[in-house]
Amino acid sequence: MNHSLNHLDNKILRFTFTLVTAFIGGMVFSFLHTPIPWLLGPMAAVLIGARFGKIVFFWPVAIRDTGLIVVGYSIGLSFTKDALLQIIAKLPSMLLMTTLLVLFCAGIAWIVSKLTGVDYPTVLTGSIPGGLSQMIIFAEEMKGIDLTTVTFLQVARLMMIIFVVPFLILGPLFHHPGSGAAVDVVNQATQISGPVFPNFIILAIICVLCAFLARKLKFPTPNLLGPILGTAIAGISGLHGPVLPPSVLDVSQFMIGSYIGLLLKPEKLENKVKIISLAFLSGLFMIVGAVGLGLLLIYFYHITPSTSLLSLAPGGMDQMAILAHEVHADLSMVTGYQLFRLFFIYFVVPPMLRLFFKVGSRKIKRPA
Repeated sequence: MNHSLNHLDNKILRFTFTLVTAFIGGMVFSFLHTPIPWLLGPMAAVLIGARFGKIVFFWPVAIRDTGLIVVGYSIGLSFTKDALLQIIAKLPSMLLMTTLLVLFCAGIAWIVSKLTGVDYPTVLTGSIPGGLSQMIIFAEEMKGIDLTTVTFLQVARLMMIIFVVPFLILGPLFHHPGSGAAVDVVNQATQISGPVFPNFIILAIICVLCAFLARKLKFPTPNLLGPILGTAIAGISGLHGPVLPPSVLDVSQFMIGSYIGLLLKPEKLENKVKIISLAFLSGLFMIVGAVGLGLLLIYFYHITPSTSLLSLAPGGMDQMAILAHEVHADLSMVTGYQLFRLFFIYFVVPPMLRLFFKVGSRKIKRPA
């Protein structure tokens, strides 16, 4: 009994220490006026604190999941009937852009593999964009793939994109405040927002139930995707909820950012310098590729640069949606493209990789 109490006390102490560190990070980033400070600040502070502090940091996954449900609800509000029709009309371009992005990442992985000597299947699995949990599970199932390297590549790419894209978006090339369609969508979501009671209570229950159902059905990022789909379906059916105040979204970002900061564990890597270098190099090239494809989207659809980049940025959908909120990008389009890529990577990419690796291993085994 005493042992379990001591273990609980230890967890509470570790959580409190992590909470304080994350809060200081959020405050510092707010003071510096960085983009999405309550996501980036806690992430950076926890990443640094966990590496150099003497206490082992702890952040319950349930808190991260709660933050994702809140973000999922907020994204789901932007899915009106008009937004849904827009997405259906853009399905061919979604397929084209997603395929091009995955092929571009495969090309980068091949170059990085040649430069570093790390085997191609490992680098490729670590470079597929936007499918962190799915690719890690896939790497566990496949023989001969270095799981630690894949995890590090995926998390490092994600973190680099989360840090670089906001500064890029808010720079002179991309940030266009008050631009047409983007603001219209945000305004539309605000105008159709429903009463706090009872709509919000009903939608809160729907979000939690949909997150639970998405977990049972093994959806990618279920705690985000479930609430998005639940809120969107409710909204299209006529049940509209209130738009959340910025302070609530800040808290949800804090919940998510603190957890992401703990994901990266460089001490478990072999060849640290080589792997870290290739992770950031490939992340940088992926951003360049996303910008290039984003220019094509601007040409075809005459959307804002921030909407195009966030639609194609190979990062996490939750972070890209949070950023789209910040810069008043077309949230339904950003989420539509990100959702499509998520499902494409979840359902299409793993079978294709299995086939590719199987054919590749046969060629290697075949005698000359």
